[in-house]
Amino acid sequence: MLVSVLFALALQAKPPLDARQDLLDAMVVELGRNQNTLKLKESRAPYFISYQMKDFEQQAIAARYGALFVDEVSRDRRLYVDVRVGSYQYDSSVSDDFDISFSTKGASYVTKKSGPLDDHPLALRNALWLVTDEKYKAALFNYLKRQGDDVFAVEDPQKAPSFSQETPQQYLGQKINFSFDAARWRKLSRELSAKVAAVPELFDSEVRVTADKVTRYFVSTEGTRIVSEEMLFGFHVTAFTRAPDGQLLDNSRDWYAPTEARLPTDEQIRAATEKAMKELLALRVAAAIDPYTGPAILEPEAAGVLFHEAVGHRLEGERQDDDREGKTFRGQIGRQVLPTFISIYDDPTARERNGVQLNGFYAFDEEGVPAQRVPLVEAGVLKNYLLSRRPVEGFLKSNGHGRSQGNRKPVARMANLLVESKKNVSEAELKNMLIAEAKRQGKPFGLIIRDITGGNTNTSSLGYQAFKGIPRMVYRVDVRDGKETLVRGVEIVGTPLSSINRVMATANKTGVFNGFCGAESGMVPVSAVAPATLLQEIELQRASEGKDRPPLLPSPAATQGP
Repeated sequence: MLVSVLFALALQAKPPLDARQDLLDAMVVELGRNQNTLKLKESRAPYFISYQMKDFEQQAIAARYGALFVDEVSRDRRLYVDVRVGSYQYDSSVSDDFDISFSTKGASYVTKKSGPLDDHPLALRNALWLVTDEKYKAALFNYLKRQGDDVFAVEDPQKAPSFSQETPQQYLGQKINFSFDAARWRKLSRELSAKVAAVPELFDSEVRVTADKVTRYFVSTEGTRIVSEEMLFGFHVTAFTRAPDGQLLDNSRDWYAPTEARLPTDEQIRAATEKAMKELLALRVAAAIDPYTGPAILEPEAAGVLFHEAVGHRLEGERQDDDREGKTFRGQIGRQVLPTFISIYDDPTARERNGVQLNGFYAFDEEGVPAQRVPLVEAGVLKNYLLSRRPVEGFLKSNGHGRSQGNRKPVARMANLLVESKKNVSEAELKNMLIAEAKRQGKPFGLIIRDITGGNTNTSSLGYQAFKGIPRMVYRVDVRDGKETLVRGVEIVGTPLSSINRVMATANKTGVFNGFCGAESGMVPVSAVAPATLLQEIELQRASEGKDRPPLLPSPAATQGP
């Protein structure tokens, strides 16, 4: 005990060249102490321990009606501790849904999973010590419980190991300065929010600017030592209105960048906001259309969301062995699953495409594995899955896709999904193909979906294998003259394999969808890069219409009255 205290005091006493190194050293010391001595009586000792601390710094500004509603700075440090009992082949790991790691008497105290905001090595070690103790007891409980459950289960000789063995990594990333021109963003947010609020038909809106910096510390008993820093800036303009029939409508513009300088200029943001307002006013008076089945062009952002929801989620590794999952692509390696001219990759090492920064870039995943470009589908043939350190039959190594939000448990997730095609035509030719296919099917029109707010998908075996996309700017293309008319009131629905296999051709220009994806391990930044895509058939159902009345009186901001 005396040695530990003296060591901690020595760490605090020396003038640090890099405070990050002191914190990393403290994590290594506590890791070694637990690795060497943590053991309950005759029970098994841990065979693997890892510590991760994420240091979050955020500034956020939000304005409505010409005034600031949010202007805050926040700081948080969160801990994630992984303690495993058993061996790489068979260990204590269980899915989150079955992680009931306490006796029937219940737990009387749950350890806080936060780290000290001060750069205080001893305090950090103390926080890690308490979490490690809790996680070790939980691991013992789950290991014995898993052995008990296996008494009732048929042995599977093909079952993959519990955890992959990976090469230790050493990385001390460069420091990133946290710069945020708060005065500029306050002024622009007030200005834009006042401009939107002055339009009588737009009953609510928000302009939000965020800057997030994450410094990540990771150590493991395998010898991995990582310190990395990442930043992400966001600028968002959102407005709401109601159509005369009561349907709630919205439109937005969203920009992301790894540095403040890469965000658009004030003039570019003003012009884009003006365009978004005009689109929303046009959407408000557009005709609502009935459910539709027929050909459609998905512009690049919408196509990216389609591939993300219909294909990407179903290639995440944990879904291949989970009995609660539909396992759409289980056992399909080496088989054709998409048209032969389509290839799909996921590449977290890609920083940008077409001059646009990609949200899903990172150097190491949350399990300390280097990010890797993964060929998922090549020439229509399934080649691989997205893998964390939980192996899948036939794939015993991680490919650097274990991701999570905050201090949640990492699982295999997408990063930058890249869709490539060898059947490209010009945008004009793609529209001609749309019209020709609509005529062949006897349809009076085809559709062009130019914008989409996002989507969701059901991969569970308990429900239908389906996905949904929420388009915003949908245009009806008359087969007689090619005239485009804005319409509203529909959602994209379908089953993944049937929808994606109806791709007829793509355009020779790609686009980027940047955003965040929510799944089992939380919200993580992602991108999808895809060309405009012509589908032979797409199904659209009526969107939730709503019959709410708009506000009875005009807004004070629009009337400028008392």
